Amino acid sequence: MSDAIPLLDLGPAFAGEPGALEATAAELRRICETVGFLFIANHGVPFELVDATFAAAARFHAQPLEAKMAVKLDDAMQGYLPYKSSTTRANGLVAVRKPNENEAFFVNPERDPARPANRWPEAIPEFREVTLRYFAALEALSMRLLPIYARALDLPADYFTPLCDRSLSSLRLTHYPPVAYGSDEYGIAPHTDSSFFTLLAQNPVPGLQIRTQAGEWISAPVIPRTFVVNTGDVLNRWTNGRFLSTPHRAFNTMDAPRYAIPYFFHPNPETMIEALPTCVDEANPPRFPAQTVGEYMAWFRGQNYAHFRKDAATAA
Repeated sequence: MSDAIPLLDLGPAFAGEPGALEATAAELRRICETVGFLFIANHGVPFELVDATFAAAARFHAQPLEAKMAVKLDDAMQGYLPYKSSTTRANGLVAVRKPNENEAFFVNPERDPARPANRWPEAIPEFREVTLRYFAALEALSMRLLPIYARALDLPADYFTPLCDRSLSSLRLTHYPPVAYGSDEYGIAPHTDSSFFTLLAQNPVPGLQIRTQAGEWISAPVIPRTFVVNTGDVLNRWTNGRFLSTPHRAFNTMDAPRYAIPYFFHPNPETMIEALPTCVDEANPPRFPAQTVGEYMAWFRGQNYAHFRKDAATAA
């Protein structure tokens, strides 16, 4: 099963070795067109920071419910999402009506003083510092990945950079408690991500499953010191369906709690998502309507999070 999700070594490209950018981009192109998921190694994110962020997530979710509800999710999609408060509806993969068996804490960028500030737990003063350091590290990694994605699509290496330098990215610290799942119950139901791409640090408690192009659900192995990367819907639309946004789901079938700390990388909110010039021709016209990242995200969040459903648009 592990062979179904390829491993991409970023070391040569990040070191600037001759020819490495093009070689890495060619391999990324192959993976994104056939699988949509990969592991990355030699990514440059300190392992100690990853461990500290997992520990911060565990400490936050170990708090009493009253303390977590004091920073409940707000209109800016930041703060605490209570247990069973989201239902995955946006992708039409399965007829899900039961809420997801998880709770989460969302962190947004803090670069824009005009945006509402993140909500932080008062009882854990170090929580803010750790999560913002992790957020910054993954934002930096994402920006380093953009030239590889650009060349994978036969675009100039700097094509995506100005379109993603004020991104709508978010960090989600998720807790999946041990659960005996019933019918139509999931840690998180089958879905595709809304992102450009998603970065998921590895932890010792497995639970991620992806759907192969043959329709088989397989478990992703745990490869220490790597990240799982998957194409999101924004990049799928940008590439006119060429790069796959692969369905995935998660469970916790272990006796111990499972934590996940996915980072969802998005372009700038005003960036228009329409088919890239290298992904359309007379035989392959645009498949998706053009819309901004902000418009797409508002629709996606309204579909999946009860907090936003009252304001959601009715269609993408």
